[in-house]
Amino acid sequence: MVCEACDGPYARWVVGRGTALCVPCERVGAGRRSREPVLVGEVLGATADALGLASRPDPVVPGPWGGGGAVCRACGGRAAWHRTAGGRWVLIQAGEWPVAAVPAGRRWRIAGDGTAVRLGAAAAPSDRCRVGHADVCPARPAPYDSPPLLALWHRNARRAAL
Repeated sequence: MVCEACDGPYARWVVGRGTALCVPCERVGAGRRSREPVLVGEVLGATADALGLASRPDPVVPGPWGGGGAVCRACGGRAAWHRTAGGRWVLIQAGEWPVAAVPAGRRWRIAGDGTAVRLGAAAAPSDRCRVGHADVCPARPAPYDSPPLLALWHRNARRAAL
């Protein structure tokens, strides 16, 4: 028998896969049908529909200043709403900070399409990042673990007092 994956000799019928395979092809899983074929037109149509929906502004989170601007309900500070990669919304403080100055769990980057991406520890120390407003909101406890965030917290507290 001839192997249906590589046309090599000494193939045997594999009942579970419904095909004749040689031992090396059987080990690597050749001949496995993991999914049905899909027409390219169906994929392109679905992709175009998804991109059209993603590019629309979301009416659920309106911004009073346009461009996703907002006011924090707790302190009255201004920031901007950004959608995360997971579809949630996060309020991001204006301005950028050196990555080395911001703790790993509090680093954000805004992608070209406006999506907020949490950086974690993956960023290079020479990069810059953004900070979520919740981390520097004066209505919350002060972030004593990071002097730059604490300075931003104090600045927001002075603005809220005015």
